[in-house]
Amino acid sequence: MASATSTAFTHVQRVRLLYKTILRIHRGLPLEIKAIGDQYVKDEFKRHKTCQPQEVNQFMTGWVDYAVTLAKQLNVSQLKKQTPTLGKHLTPEELDLFKDDQISQLHELMQEAIKPKVDSVEDDILPKKL
Repeated sequence: MASATSTAFTHVQRVRLLYKTILRIHRGLPLEIKAIGDQYVKDEFKRHKTCQPQEVNQFMTGWVDYAVTLAKQLNVSQLKKQTPTLGKHLTPEELDLFKDDQISQLHELMQEAIKPKVDSVEDDILPKKL
């Protein structure tokens, strides 16, 4: 009989599994959002590779919550055959828990997400060649 420790995932395996799960979930996103999301996830996981032990639990919990929420949002939209409604509104209390650099990152992500697509603007302005 295998011992409990031989079947349990190591910390590194749990992090890798979460990382790959998030990237898999991102496959259901529109391409522009997927590219932004994938890059952000890669940067965040790389940045936290050597974080302090007290930050690890908060980091993992936050990303697990993100993965579960996004998976639910994408699954519901696919069942209804609709464009997914993505994201979550943050309460003032939740925002108060963020560090200044996290607020800056959040603002940058928001700006990137709402930035108009250059190609579609050019398509609307420039005449089509026949």
